[in-house]
Amino acid sequence: MLKYLGYINLFIVFLFVPFLFSGCDKQFSQEAGFLEGIISIGPLCPVEKEPPDTDCLPTYETYKAYPVSIWTSGRSKKIAQLTPALDGSYSINLEPGDYQVILETGQNIIGSSNLPAEVVINSQTKTVLNIDIDTGIR
Repeated sequence: MLKYLGYINLFIVFLFVPFLFSGCDKQFSQEAGFLEGIISIGPLCPVEKEPPDTDCLPTYETYKAYPVSIWTSGRSKKIAQLTPALDGSYSINLEPGDYQVILETGQNIIGSSNLPAEVVINSQTKTVLNIDIDTGIR
């Protein structure tokens, strides 16, 4: 009888041990952080005026023409494409880690930008990266 109790105890241990550890990776995993900022693209007209001419303000098509994406460090995997609001603001949740933010454009940029940029995302922390893209229009 004692022999069978030993087997039953062993069976119970093997049966319940996976349940004890099944939630551990979630418990110890880090929560996402945030990357946010403003993408500024310009000038869009040869002469800028104050107040700005509404035809010279960025549109959704402007942001599509200058796509900005997030890659893993070393550019081995594309993580996301930034889709800013009409005012250029963006916010995205990312797992903690090191990333590269790059300007992916098929056209030649006459101007300049502050990309590529390296960013470090920490758990539950906001990282701000304001992106400036100079179109070269003068």
